[in-house]
Amino acid sequence: MSAVIEIRNLSKIYRDFWGRPKVKALNSLSLDVQQGEIFGLLGPNGSGKTTTLKCLLGLLFPTSGTATILGKPSHDVEKNERIGYLPEESYLYKFLTGDETLDFYGRLFKMSAAELKKRKEELLDLVKIKHARHRQLKEYSKGMTRRIGLAQALINDPDLILLDEPTSGLDPIANSQMKDLILDLKKQGKTVVMCSHLLADVQDVCDRIAILHQGDLKVLGNVQDLLQTKGESQLRTSELSEEALKEVQQVLAKHGVDLKEASHPTTTLEDLFLRTVMESEQRPGRRFEPGELPTGSVEQADSPTGATEGGSRKN
Repeated sequence: MSAVIEIRNLSKIYRDFWGRPKVKALNSLSLDVQQGEIFGLLGPNGSGKTTTLKCLLGLLFPTSGTATILGKPSHDVEKNERIGYLPEESYLYKFLTGDETLDFYGRLFKMSAAELKKRKEELLDLVKIKHARHRQLKEYSKGMTRRIGLAQALINDPDLILLDEPTSGLDPIANSQMKDLILDLKKQGKTVVMCSHLLADVQDVCDRIAILHQGDLKVLGNVQDLLQTKGESQLRTSELSEEALKEVQQVLAKHGVDLKEASHPTTTLEDLFLRTVMESEQRPGRRFEPGELPTGSVEQADSPTGATEGGSRKN
């Protein structure tokens, strides 16, 4: 796999009217997003998630550092032709129908009439709103609005999709359908970066995650590796008799028990997230340094996130 996004020492400082530093939204952020993966960007409000997305899209200029997307610098607007973006609030024209909305965005990419017609049919079928294609968006529910928003983000058949709170406000059925759509995008070879406050959704679909807090990168790694609890093991077997239960530690093989699984128990992404934020508030000097450690578990060091006092996580 190759890196679709490469961020190196990216910092963003918002200044007041007089040019004085007001808020440090990002602090030397460095991470990569690999081709074909679903990457989750997590953090409390004000942690720098939206600032990161806007820097990637070229909507904001970083104070320092670099970001390369699809082989081009973030300020190169040509790269946006290969990117799809679903903002947290879908800024769509409420008096257009679903069909007209996709027509409008398709023409922005100078798609031919035949190509646009074919693409519209594919997307309306993908997001399951063909039945409402001729209704105005002001009549759409929140779930339908998010789905047509996703369709417009995919109209140009992008290689990279940036999703900001894609499941926000959705009922359980629509939420499940949205997650299925995101997984389908991965099957098509797309790269997806998503921000979300719904940690269970991130845990269900993401391959890797990064947790930001007050502009600092606190955790980075594979979801399953990060959620494993080291120092403990769990066994999964076929049904045991009472006798076998009493002797299981000594004579498991003697009873012909089929061992189904031997692995580390896992925590939840919600627990990892909350502990990371609490630790960050208690010890704000700790940061994750991507170049120094691959993925690991939350119990590898003395802190819940595996961070060490020197600012990096150790094996």
